[in-house]
Amino acid sequence: MNTIAETVRNLFVSNGLVTAFLLVGTITFFSYGISRRLTNGLLHGSAIAIITGLSLAYAGGILTSGSKGLADIPLFSGIGLLGGSMMRDFTIVSTAYGADFNELKKSGLAGAFSLLFGVPLSFIVGAAIAVYFGFTSAVDIATVGAGTVTFVVGPVTGAALGAGSDIIAISIAAGVVKSIAVMAITPFAAKFIRIDTPKTAMIYGGLMGTTSGTAAGMAATKPALVPYAAMVATFYTGLGCIVCPSILYYALEVIF
Repeated sequence: MNTIAETVRNLFVSNGLVTAFLLVGTITFFSYGISRRLTNGLLHGSAIAIITGLSLAYAGGILTSGSKGLADIPLFSGIGLLGGSMMRDFTIVSTAYGADFNELKKSGLAGAFSLLFGVPLSFIVGAAIAVYFGFTSAVDIATVGAGTVTFVVGPVTGAALGAGSDIIAISIAAGVVKSIAVMAITPFAAKFIRIDTPKTAMIYGGLMGTTSGTAAGMAATKPALVPYAAMVATFYTGLGCIVCPSILYYALEVIF
């Protein structure tokens, strides 16, 4: 019996990426079941799955005292690859292939304005919260502010400005909280602000910005609109990586 258990364990450890897909698939399956049965689809399954994943990552970090969460456990080492930047960028690019270029052109100035307005708005909110909690350095405030743009822009900005690892961690946490909030709120808000066309989905993606949050939120609202919201949200992330460590940081430096 011990030999069989050891063989199975070695099989899963030596095929870490396959094990990671199996774990994520199982979590996703049960999360969507919970979404359908307990929330009637209002809280999307992907939001429940992400909350579960974060909880497991926290538990893994506590258990191993490591820095990679669940990936520090040998059995789940493949999670580190599956959740890495390569897979993330691949999924973002693949999502964009579902968009119709003619619909993208229809967004026109409204889509562009949503990007130019959405990034500074999120940054200002994050910066204000950072100041409220006692941060006084322009570098720290800019890093936290960039984190509220997205959890990708935060570490990019922090690394560019030389922020400490603790500040970068806070910026990532701020972005993750925003992402989950957008996932949960979008299905409720969509009815009131009428996100029912590709154009409105693109504007919403430009204002909210978080690709994972808007994509999951739109999937719970109207799946056909996911590529449009995700496409503009991806541009939002790119724009944030450009302006947060430069224009917006220099503006903070003048103030502080």
